[in-house]
Amino acid sequence: MAIELLEWLAATPLAAGLRRSALLYMFVNASHILSIGLLLGAILPLDLRLMGFFPLVPLSVVGPFLSRAAAIGLMAAIVTGFCLFSVRPMEYAGNPAFLAKIGLLAVGVANAAIVHARDSWRKAIAGVVVTASLRIAATVSAAVWITALIAGRWIGFI
Repeated sequence: MAIELLEWLAATPLAAGLRRSALLYMFVNASHILSIGLLLGAILPLDLRLMGFFPLVPLSVVGPFLSRAAAIGLMAAIVTGFCLFSVRPMEYAGNPAFLAKIGLLAVGVANAAIVHARDSWRKAIAGVVVTASLRIAATVSAAVWITALIAGRWIGFI
């Protein structure tokens, strides 16, 4: 079943178009890199702030903005990443670095969802103290997203 799905994906007009057009592939690849830049460029400063760095920067101002910017970067990275995956899905599905990256993305998204569902997040962006559990979640977030970036870069070398 999974093999048939991957073969179908590789045969879609999207995948065929990306394989035929170096310009289109380059544009999607560059968009993927920009999306990752937006994601990490937003999430890492937010994580650092939550960990206790830059205490003079008001979390009530930067927290919601950086969180939304990271979410936009994540969504764009998922869309562009799916497009890139469609070009060679059978190869990527068997690549340990790709599988690690997908697992790390799932952990990162789950961590963010848990943080945003908790009362400690709402209190922190309201200007109340950042709890120890929120600091730990931010540390996990930074480690997971950086490791996902490394795994993503590793894909081409395996």
